[in-house]
Amino acid sequence: MKRVGYLMPRIAEWNNLLLAYYKAKKGKSHKKEVMAYGKNLKTNLKYLQSQILKGQLVVGDYHYFTIYDPKKRQICAASFPERILHHAIMNVCHEHFEKFQISDSYATRIGKGTFRALDKAFSLQKEYKYFLKMDIRKYFDSIDHNILYHQLERRFKDADLLLLFKRILKSYETQKGKGVPIGNLTSQYFANHYLAFADHFIKQELKAKAYVRYMDDFVVWHNDHKYLQKVQQQIKHYLTDRLALTLKISYLNKTTHGLPFLGFRLYPNKVLLARRSKVRFRKKISKIHVDWENAEISEVQAQQQATALFSFIEKSYTKKFRKQYL
Repeated sequence: MKRVGYLMPRIAEWNNLLLAYYKAKKGKSHKKEVMAYGKNLKTNLKYLQSQILKGQLVVGDYHYFTIYDPKKRQICAASFPERILHHAIMNVCHEHFEKFQISDSYATRIGKGTFRALDKAFSLQKEYKYFLKMDIRKYFDSIDHNILYHQLERRFKDADLLLLFKRILKSYETQKGKGVPIGNLTSQYFANHYLAFADHFIKQELKAKAYVRYMDDFVVWHNDHKYLQKVQQQIKHYLTDRLALTLKISYLNKTTHGLPFLGFRLYPNKVLLARRSKVRFRKKISKIHVDWENAEISEVQAQQQATALFSFIEKSYTKKFRKQYL
């Protein structure tokens, strides 16, 4: 596949930086850091532009915090100027990452997403007898910088852009030469691209017709149990040998027993909400109510947050469950 170059001047274009600023501040306009940047917007963007063109960008200004949703995760949030840079990069590079993705990959892609992945998985649950469900142990923490960088070299030939990618990778480590930070836009693209090579192996080398991947959760369906056992070993070896990743325990089961996927349990004839998703829903809806009563959020904000929660669980058979909270 032909590599692309001369992208840094496009990244530094004024209109691209302005678009990146508006994307970065979406939903965060009330924050002090964002308001301070906006007061001297022209000066700040001009400075960012000059840094990009001179190759003098400094990256790695991160703020760390922990969430429990549902398991403990360390989130690494870049500073606002750096988030603008990330958006500026991906405004230009998005199409080149996108071209390498297969249609069966659904995470962080325009026109895809959680619900599309669920719909596709549910349709395949109806069609096949068996599924093989796999996910990767500590995926973001395990991404190998050298492997990822060589993957990026196969897509891009712009030396300045590749140097910037290398700086971003080196700005964060969970261990020597490993890990990308959860919470950064660039990380989402890097993580999706890293496993796109496994996608091509599964689809082209293993000839898997029924396949869905959502970031590091992926499922293969087939009517032959032995075929999936063989595929399981081949995928495991590919991930270990080529991508330096470790699989968690895989699930090879009948579709009638239910597929655990993205917070739901999918059967050939119905979709149920997973137990842990019910627990998360109860906690979140309770917090919205408390925040509203304590005037920490407005009624409109409470409605918006609650609507998002209800929209998610509506994908499953939860009529009685939803009535309890409505």
